[in-house]
Amino acid sequence: MKPRKALFGTATAAVLTIVLCLTATPAAASPPTFLGLFEVQSLDGSGNNPFFPTWGKAGTNYSRVAPARYADGKGVPVSGPNTRYLSNRVFNDVHQNVFSERGVSQWGFVWGQFIDHTIGLRADNGEQANILFNASDPLESFTNDLGVVPFTRSKAAPGTGVRQQVNTVGSYIDLSAVYGDDPLRLDWLRSGTVDGNPTNNSAQLMLPGGFLPTRDSRGDPNTAPTMAIDGRLFGQPNRAVVAGDVRANENIALTATQTLFAREHNRIVASLPSFLSQEDRFQIARRIVIAEQQYITYNEFLPAMGVALPAYDGYNPFANANLSNEFATVGYRAHSQIHGEVEVATEASRYTAAQLAAMEAQGVEVEPDGTNVKLVIPLNVAFFNPDLVRSLQLGPLLQGIGAESEYKNDEQIDNQLRSVLFQVPVPGNEGCLDGPTLPRCFRGVVDLGAIDAERGRDHGMPSYNQLRKAYGLPARTTFAGITGEASDQFPADPLLTPGNENNDPNCLDFTALFDNAGNPVPVGSENGATSAVRRCPLAARLRASYSSVNDVDAFVGMVAEPHVPGTEFGELQLAIWKKQFTALRDGDRFFYDTDPSLPFLHDVFGLDYHVSLAQVIARNTDIPLSSLRPNVFLLN
Repeated sequence: MKPRKALFGTATAAVLTIVLCLTATPAAASPPTFLGLFEVQSLDGSGNNPFFPTWGKAGTNYSRVAPARYADGKGVPVSGPNTRYLSNRVFNDVHQNVFSERGVSQWGFVWGQFIDHTIGLRADNGEQANILFNASDPLESFTNDLGVVPFTRSKAAPGTGVRQQVNTVGSYIDLSAVYGDDPLRLDWLRSGTVDGNPTNNSAQLMLPGGFLPTRDSRGDPNTAPTMAIDGRLFGQPNRAVVAGDVRANENIALTATQTLFAREHNRIVASLPSFLSQEDRFQIARRIVIAEQQYITYNEFLPAMGVALPAYDGYNPFANANLSNEFATVGYRAHSQIHGEVEVATEASRYTAAQLAAMEAQGVEVEPDGTNVKLVIPLNVAFFNPDLVRSLQLGPLLQGIGAESEYKNDEQIDNQLRSVLFQVPVPGNEGCLDGPTLPRCFRGVVDLGAIDAERGRDHGMPSYNQLRKAYGLPARTTFAGITGEASDQFPADPLLTPGNENNDPNCLDFTALFDNAGNPVPVGSENGATSAVRRCPLAARLRASYSSVNDVDAFVGMVAEPHVPGTEFGELQLAIWKKQFTALRDGDRFFYDTDPSLPFLHDVFGLDYHVSLAQVIARNTDIPLSSLRPNVFLLN
């Protein structure tokens, strides 16, 4: 094994000595240990930093990199173009697929969401502030019987003069999406009694049949921990699975990933000697699986996205691991990467005719191919449908996530997210769940792109140029400077209405597509394109939507930037990711490269966290390692 970093980096050792001398706090109770040797990491992040014990703790405010920006200086959102109006002109992909130019698989956005659900969750239940919907907008193709896009402000943190927001989960990468942030939830998740004390339970997580438990797995579903319910689950809430994070049912890829790491925990528990106590076996397995999540994040996920961090110099107690509001509200919203479907290709013998018919009835496309079958699951069918994970089987589903490219990280968002997020299709129209036929399936609009932009105003985010300055980047002085295009003028085109181009549907036409080698791809192709040209430059659409380049919303400007070569990001988003993931690494006392328990567990029990995501999949499903790419985040 490679040499390990010192617990405290050399750059902070001298200052730390001074802090130890000057810090005068009451003696705290000794934290619990496992094996009588190593501190048990708290569930909620408290005490990770011994000098600033609330840093990164669940229930604390997001930190800020830049001052909050509110219209009244306190909490009223700044005004700007209607965000559904912006969405129709900026985020609208008119059903054209454009893929990651670096061949990042769908594991890019799936793992990204898994990490997101480990480190951040805003407190909701604030004031209702719905986004007005204009049915007469010439670029509107969807029907919305509600007349608004539902939007609720994040709940204001108590006791603050300028409105702040609360992160309800701990900021550390500690697999809280699987274990939860409080002992009551963990008590329910661990096999054994439910008495509020998880330490007297089995070391195993409850996984009936190898899948996450449903709300009624312990009898009365009303006693189960709270889980977010939406879409298809409204009609059968007790089919919701229960996990450490309330959002585990959101889509089948996320549910499958949660299941995978719960299985990995139980696999490690089963490998440990039976003479160890149940609590020791639980904490050993938890420590290893947390390290695996961190290791995969920093050695596979971030490199696949093109994020290179400064060299690690050990734990730095002065690095605040709090999630920043700018990261959570702007930088980590990469919803354009989310593919409109998941494809599973496997042996037809895995499924009975009745199972295939049942999946097809839900909207899954079943395509037989000799002894094999391809199952194409539209995103809408994948939302809040955890039973589908069991039907598809875990191995083929996880393998399928890594078999196809994610979409390009740009301003374009698939309509299943941009218009009908979590919506249930109207009866009799289940066959139009993707592509140009999508509008006839639905009578309501929920627009994730509009919500992303609106959330920035809700949280008092700086403008695009203000945020660039906060991250050490120069302001952009023109709209073409934002997008990297040659011009921010509308073209002289006979298909456009002069003076009204931004309201002309022809403005959004794709006129050319190209693959990674620069070869033309036919417009309308579902596969192959990694770059595109539209009739109207993005810069022109932005210029016609905003009164000034200094008024551009941070989220909108960020996703409009051209990519830094070798990365999936523009300059601003890359800077936000680098700063946050460096803080999450350097400010975590239990980070894998400094945690003293990990070499001990390797030497005594043979447990090694240096694993790839492919290895975790192969160990916990029936998909052999030889059938997976060594790095499942990349297609080549």
